[in-house]
Amino acid sequence: MNALIRDIAQQLDSGSVIPYLGPDMLSLCSDLKVPATPLALAEIMTSKVSVPHKIRKRLTQAAQFIENFKHRKSVVHLMNEAFAATPVPSAFHLALAGSGAGLWVDTWYDDTMAAALAQTQSPGDWVQVQGLSQSEHFGHWTGVYGDDGAVLPEMPADAGRILYKPIGSHSPAGNFLVSDSDYVEVLTEIDIQTPIPAAVQAWRTGRNFLFLGCRFDDQLTRCFARQIMKRSSERHWAVLPEEPTRMEARFLQEQGITRINLPLAQFADALMDAMQPALAA
Repeated sequence: MNALIRDIAQQLDSGSVIPYLGPDMLSLCSDLKVPATPLALAEIMTSKVSVPHKIRKRLTQAAQFIENFKHRKSVVHLMNEAFAATPVPSAFHLALAGSGAGLWVDTWYDDTMAAALAQTQSPGDWVQVQGLSQSEHFGHWTGVYGDDGAVLPEMPADAGRILYKPIGSHSPAGNFLVSDSDYVEVLTEIDIQTPIPAAVQAWRTGRNFLFLGCRFDDQLTRCFARQIMKRSSERHWAVLPEEPTRMEARFLQEQGITRINLPLAQFADALMDAMQPALAA
């Protein structure tokens, strides 16, 4: 295991590894101020707007009900409230942000990784690309933002490093893919890669993914990961201490993902130790 972690650290330093972050990365933050699971987010939203009991714990369905019977603006308002605070980035967030990675994929709505990049990267060295809801931005699949939050008309040719938020984020513009209809629109096109930015498609080619804080026990998470990984290398890793479900195990096998059976915090400490020589260089 130590040899594997050292190998990942070396490849991360060289830019060959793409960190792919899930909601459980927030478990490493000492001052958790935002919902860290789809269930927790659904419970926050449905505590403020009445929805049918049977969908109160189902995030996408609850968001769709609110969108249908209130307004899309109500969904955005609730999401912005839920993620208004920015957790202080953990040491692991900062280490990943300061590594040799050129692309980070972050699949939750919080601003923690953006805050880590702001602390470790020079101004102008990175941009953020977020998935957009078709109900608000019809015909536009992604929005591009400078590290200062400014809207950019397109991906700069000299963009440098990219933080890719495929389901949106609180900052800087409150873009969220969260309701059933949001995902239906994306899933109708994702097989042909339309919603995935060309810069992300180019960067992932031949590289390895490192999945952190992710579960693949849901069809949506598997679909997004599968399509974002397309045409990358055949070697990837996922830190997954929980016993995989049958569908997760099948997904890992199909995608060439090696399971690392360690708690995320333990793996984070080990990887940061292995990264120290590179970070000090």
